[in-house]
Amino acid sequence: MTTSGSRPRPSDDPERDRPSHATATAVLLAAAAALGGFLFGYDSSVINGAVDAIKGRFDLSGFVVGLVVSSALLGCAAGAWFAGPIGDRIGRVRVMLIAGVLFVVSSMGSALAFSAADLTAWRLVGGLAIGAASVIAPAYIAEIAPAAVRGRLGSLQQMAIVLGIFAALVVDYVIARVSDGGASGTFPWGGDAWRWMFASAAVPAVLYGAVALTIPESPRYLVKRRRTAEARRVLRRVMGRGDVDAKIKEIVRSIAEDRPVRLGDLRGNRFGLLPIVWVGILLSVFQQFVGINVIFYYSSSLWQAVGFSESDAMFTSVINSLVNVAFTLVAIALVDRIGRRPLLLAGAAGMAVSLGTLAACFGTAPVVDGEPNLGDVAGPVALVAANVFVASFAATWGPVVWVMLGEMFNNFIRASALAVAAAAQWVANWVITTTFPGISGFSLLLAYGLYTAFSVLAFLFVLRAVPETKGRELEDMDRLAAPRARA
Repeated sequence: MTTSGSRPRPSDDPERDRPSHATATAVLLAAAAALGGFLFGYDSSVINGAVDAIKGRFDLSGFVVGLVVSSALLGCAAGAWFAGPIGDRIGRVRVMLIAGVLFVVSSMGSALAFSAADLTAWRLVGGLAIGAASVIAPAYIAEIAPAAVRGRLGSLQQMAIVLGIFAALVVDYVIARVSDGGASGTFPWGGDAWRWMFASAAVPAVLYGAVALTIPESPRYLVKRRRTAEARRVLRRVMGRGDVDAKIKEIVRSIAEDRPVRLGDLRGNRFGLLPIVWVGILLSVFQQFVGINVIFYYSSSLWQAVGFSESDAMFTSVINSLVNVAFTLVAIALVDRIGRRPLLLAGAAGMAVSLGTLAACFGTAPVVDGEPNLGDVAGPVALVAANVFVASFAATWGPVVWVMLGEMFNNFIRASALAVAAAAQWVANWVITTTFPGISGFSLLLAYGLYTAFSVLAFLFVLRAVPETKGRELEDMDRLAAPRARA
């Protein structure tokens, strides 16, 4: 019993606690969906520690190694393109379950591969799952999250991706360390160590599928399928005392205004497309052409090629990934405070300087037994430059480009423009990943010189053509102007 002057404890007033409980529920549901992002990062990077072992096991040229490593990206493009329509037909949660199954199949198939051809096929299957997860997870989070916390919950997807990359590189490092002969050697439980690296992805994949079985379907999908009572129950869980009926009406209205992907909507007078569409495409292309995924796909192989031991090379890759995680948090903290353009400009400048330093280190290193060998000075300088490059990307171009692609297009063209920009990003990623082994085999100076040049071009592109979207409502994006147009 309480007196008239005392305040009730939280347990005495369930209605008072409901908003915080609802927010906690939304966070848990968003975190569950973001496990797809973790698998995205894990599956795409687990091959890092296995590259040299695969090359030796199947006697592959640099070009074929590039094809094997990048094959998942072709599956990503297809998975991302079709996941949205399939999710609208069968539901977001079922697509998550399908992606989980594909992740398991891909990891076990890759672990048991008997040739480069079937390894490539299994990687394609994994790519389908990655692409689907890259679309469905953020869509589910956006549809389940209350407006007040949508931005922060949406950032869970990017954080999950970088944590997945970090976890994969740690697992690769541990497996190589405990195996007799490193990644090419024998794992203590039997079999090649690199096969266990691929098989390890089955563990988070099974967890992802199990978690997907426990979460409710998206309210938007339920309303679209006229299952309004179910949608209302889900919304009550994440909105607390919010006006659920008003939210249902808002969803009904937005569904009525939805437009499917129509490429004809993007036609304009700038080389056949609207100028803002070109901005989205080029942001996506530059995000990949600076060579960031070379670090996460090939870094272990790269550091070994310039004189590091396998163990030291893998440990260096783990450090790179840890830097990626830390500076992604920096981006989340800054993007709504100082704006998109300042971050992109600072990031491009930082990447240009660090990549130029890497190019100089690799280009001036003495050649020992046919390979450049970094000495006592160039080695530490290259390590610092590589981490500055990762930090510059993670704090800026990594998450900020995705933020801008989600908000820079007006409602009329958003779905179509996002599809085209995302497709351009996967294609650019595939080009860089495929060509790196061949270019670096010819000259590391040439490879990193190209990435430096693209960073400089990215800086100039942002300076002249990329508008600021901070603080604008989505409905106001029609009035965006390029920086030079405002001058």
